[in-house]
Amino acid sequence: MVDNCSPDSVARSVREYEGVTRKRGIGELIECLRINDQPNVVASFGEDAAVIRQDDNALLLAADGIWSKLMEADPFWAGYCAVLVNVHDIAAMGGTPLAMVDVLSFTSSTLRNEVTRGMQAASKQFCVPIVGGHLHPDTPYSVIDVAILGTVKMDDVIYSSTAEAGDRVVAAVDLDGRVHPSCILNWDSVTMKSAETVRKQIGVMQELARRHLVTAGKDISNPGVIGTLGMLLEVSKKGAAIDLDKIPRPDLGAHSITFEHWVRMYPGMGFILTCRDENTAEVCRLFEEAGMTARAIGEVNDSSSLSVSYRGVTTSVFDLRQEGIMRIIDGAKIV
Repeated sequence: MVDNCSPDSVARSVREYEGVTRKRGIGELIECLRINDQPNVVASFGEDAAVIRQDDNALLLAADGIWSKLMEADPFWAGYCAVLVNVHDIAAMGGTPLAMVDVLSFTSSTLRNEVTRGMQAASKQFCVPIVGGHLHPDTPYSVIDVAILGTVKMDDVIYSSTAEAGDRVVAAVDLDGRVHPSCILNWDSVTMKSAETVRKQIGVMQELARRHLVTAGKDISNPGVIGTLGMLLEVSKKGAAIDLDKIPRPDLGAHSITFEHWVRMYPGMGFILTCRDENTAEVCRLFEEAGMTARAIGEVNDSSSLSVSYRGVTTSVFDLRQEGIMRIIDGAKIV
């Protein structure tokens, strides 16, 4: 049970969290880049990876960057996360990651060595090679960006935009970890695990895709579990009601963190999914077999509002009809 939990306080902390507010510029940027009528592009903006049709298969293409503040705090962890978040993007779509390229800018060779050491460690652990990229050896700043290519059968793709009213919301997180010593908003459940363990956890998403057990999914990213669900609902044009007490969490006291802190954390391995009621138990079982904790935490509805409740008290976190998190727009309207 969550102690001293206020739905209003949790909602406010999520809305104001930088991991959420930093997403607001996405919609405006998309309007500058969007090109319509691309017949082989099945899905793009708003998904964890673009879906490009290639006969009966889909190529999954994604890219992710790492906050400069993390580069400064811990370049090894920044390099590791640059690989980790990209692997998660492909996994969230039900895909198999194939290879990555990187763009690295650095101010010192010491920082470069630590970043690349972290990248190599994650690349080896997840068995996804880094095969090229671009180097800026003389910049006044340090940044690491990675792009990744994956593949999945066209009929098996897991989208973010396909949740339906009545679906269960499932959160799956590996709770066997620690608050990362260099970043208090990162939950590290991966660096201490074997390659076999993390690949098995990624493999759950591939099995869910093959068996068509989920209706939508995303990896839990910087906005945390509630913020990530909000992003999924935004592109699905749906709402949801969730019970805060059902969100998987470690022993918060043992890790000296509050519940409000936990729901804003980026987990080393975590996914938010929607599925039909009859598939919920099987979805949770597959994650549990891989060493993760998975629970149904709520239900999708047609309200376009994400609300949270605790002990009979309910409050709205996001009114996605009025103002989206990413503010992805179609014409003049938020979608």
